[in-house]
Amino acid sequence: MWRRGWWVGGSSLFLALVLLVHAKVPNEIGNLGSLLQTFLPWLGLAVPVLVVCAVLRRSATALVCLLVPILVWLNLFGGLLIDKTSDGGALMVVSHNVDADNADPEGTAEKLAGSGADLVALQELPQSAMETYEAGLAAAYPYHAVQGTVGLWSRYPLSDTAPVDTGMGWVRAMRTTVSTDALGDIAVYVAHLPSVRVQFRAGFTAERRDRAAELLGQAISEEGLHRAVLLGDLNGTMNDGALAPLTSQLRSTQGAAGAGFGFSWPAGFPMARIDQILVRDLEPVSSWTLPATGSDHLPVAARLDP
Repeated sequence: MWRRGWWVGGSSLFLALVLLVHAKVPNEIGNLGSLLQTFLPWLGLAVPVLVVCAVLRRSATALVCLLVPILVWLNLFGGLLIDKTSDGGALMVVSHNVDADNADPEGTAEKLAGSGADLVALQELPQSAMETYEAGLAAAYPYHAVQGTVGLWSRYPLSDTAPVDTGMGWVRAMRTTVSTDALGDIAVYVAHLPSVRVQFRAGFTAERRDRAAELLGQAISEEGLHRAVLLGDLNGTMNDGALAPLTSQLRSTQGAAGAGFGFSWPAGFPMARIDQILVRDLEPVSSWTLPATGSDHLPVAARLDP
């Protein structure tokens, strides 16, 4: 039983190695590193397959080797399995990529208005449905600002609203000051980073997204207000090293105060959390996903304290 199943044991150790050095996988060839990091938690599904193989081979060696990837995976993601949510929160925020092809913008606006959020950030706003969203959110949110294809609806006054350059040639990010009762002035950024694609010849094409993340990260680093919130579809997960210009200076509410992975895309069968709520100098109290709308993304929400 100790001499059988070496290939299973070797595969287990290789899986552990990939999990350990995922940040070192280079992006020079087809952005392989970012592709791996986007779906990194799903590598854990290889463990039960290897367990079955080890049992069929009756290999004690393979079972012992399997402990290594299990421990590595738990070290990386075990904290996300713990429910870290708590009650309270002086400010509730929601972010949602509403999908330009959303067949039910009226229903989407109604669900967002009924969420109870103080701030609602929308991405991928089409001009053809702009009046629908404005009308559907007007009663709950007396203040709003739209720049290009992103916008923010608020219960509190907005000021100093301006687009943020992400190198796209058109506006997909904005910055505004929200004057809240409990938290004072907060710099709120709403962003939709460029989409990534998996192509046979080019691999995981993410260069434009990576450049946009750099520009957005630079804008946030120069932000004059201490308290800041980034709401948006970043087309990347918190494991993706290409988003380091953002993740190095902002905290993920899901990581700090969520329960589970909080996958947000695709809405029908969520496999990755690419819709993010990131904060600076604010304390996440809870973070979760909201029920599906007519979009191909799920809305994400968080409650924040000073």
